[in-house]
Amino acid sequence: MSTPTPTPSQIVKFLDQHVVGQDEAKRQIAVAVYTHYKKIALARADRVDIVKSNILLVGPTGTGKTLLCETLSRVLEVPFVTGNATSLAQSEYVNEEIEAILLRLIDKADGDIARAERGIVFIDEIDKLKTLGAQAPQGDHGRSAAGESVQHALLKIMEGAPVKLKDGRHLDTSHILFICGGAFVGLNEILAQTHTFGFISTSEDDNQKVLDRLNARVKPTDLFAFGLIPEFAGRLPIVSRLQPLTRDMLVRIMTEPKNSIFNQFRAILKNEGAELKIEPAVFEQIADLAMEYKVGARSLRGIFEEMLTPAMYLVPDHPEVRQVVFSSLFENARYIGGAKRDQ
Repeated sequence: MSTPTPTPSQIVKFLDQHVVGQDEAKRQIAVAVYTHYKKIALARADRVDIVKSNILLVGPTGTGKTLLCETLSRVLEVPFVTGNATSLAQSEYVNEEIEAILLRLIDKADGDIARAERGIVFIDEIDKLKTLGAQAPQGDHGRSAAGESVQHALLKIMEGAPVKLKDGRHLDTSHILFICGGAFVGLNEILAQTHTFGFISTSEDDNQKVLDRLNARVKPTDLFAFGLIPEFAGRLPIVSRLQPLTRDMLVRIMTEPKNSIFNQFRAILKNEGAELKIEPAVFEQIADLAMEYKVGARSLRGIFEEMLTPAMYLVPDHPEVRQVVFSSLFENARYIGGAKRDQ
């Protein structure tokens, strides 16, 4: 007996435990995946074909696109794999690379084809596949042709079709949910030119929210203008935008999720018999530094681990240390002793 699909609100509640912020994107994605798996259930019950709605995530580097997809797969209990559009564009054997992604999905499903056919495939950096105009520099035309070639290669599996693998097995991609992601640098300029709604302004907050949502919505024509071919953009009817991370969100990312980096190191040191204490100002300093790096949350772990390295080196050999206290990112930790702890 299959597990019931979680409701959109249940999905969002689970995502909130692992992903900070991006509330609008979470709700939109939760509804999309809930609808997707409900369509599958209805199709099997009524034996009718479904029209699949794959998803496009648009957002700056390090805003949590991969984490969102991976967390979704956990709450839905379906196999999940990632691919990289840049790698596909650089490969001489695109179809073999795509088949390798599908084989990894089967592996994640422990060889269960039926389970793999309900999985999620996330393809990042899809914006790197954009085509270029006729006036583009000569050196860019090769990349443009490669990008368009990969878009065409992905079309077949994204729209849903039986795929015969080299080992003789068949995998039907009709029910596999494809989520593509990319930073889409320059898309905002396209939106500014195309999104002008001539409605009379209103003071009602709800109406303004509707207008704001319409203006923020990415239309297929915007994706065409950016460089995705119409057929490919048409396979991504649901477009969700992730917002740049603020300083406050970076602080929350380090502390709030169940598996936050702070909770991970606190658990490690607790296992050594020592308590990890970090003053709030330290998290803010790390966030400030991460903001300068301009890669979102990706730089947080490196900064945090660099700060913790001296303590992680010292504590295992000093059983008298009961507490490790950080008051500043730019100062050494304080080691507070006590009675010798058992090792």
